[in-house]
Amino acid sequence: MGLVIVGSRNPVKIEAARRGFAAIFPAEIWDVRGHEVESGVSHQPIGDDETLRGALQRAQAALALDPAADYGVGIEGGCAWLGDDLLTMAWVVVCGRNGVIGRARSGSFVLPKAVAQLVAQGMELGDADDHVFGQSNSKQKNGSIGLLTGDVITRADYYTPVVSMALIPFRPENADLVF
Repeated sequence: MGLVIVGSRNPVKIEAARRGFAAIFPAEIWDVRGHEVESGVSHQPIGDDETLRGALQRAQAALALDPAADYGVGIEGGCAWLGDDLLTMAWVVVCGRNGVIGRARSGSFVLPKAVAQLVAQGMELGDADDHVFGQSNSKQKNGSIGLLTGDVITRADYYTPVVSMALIPFRPENADLVF
């Protein structure tokens, strides 16, 4: 059994890690645990650089928590401006005990102007979503993507393929490749 530590207690991120590992390594049994760690970036990262840095720092801190852990996973949701539009996206970093690091970025989508205005004023995306959509703690449930798609795609659905993509360097078939 492999041990995976996710650098968050958010059940959505833990579930996405569980699904991503199960998809890439279906013959393995995974113990996936979440622990709160600091991202080292702002509560609402803006841009790819800050969002990726937060995911990396979460993954490294998660791996350092338990010497028995095989992998540390950092999942960091971020936003980026494209002209007057605010997009949301996420970075996932997986750090292996063997020193290998996998990185992947999600797709992105434009947020409603009302949400973008609140984020521009300094509000975290999840809080802005809750305010605009009349929800509570949506970031630990369906997230922006679920709210905007009517749960056709939930936040866990959105993050899962990104976890799988971040695991590309860990597949035995890719062991001879340099990433």
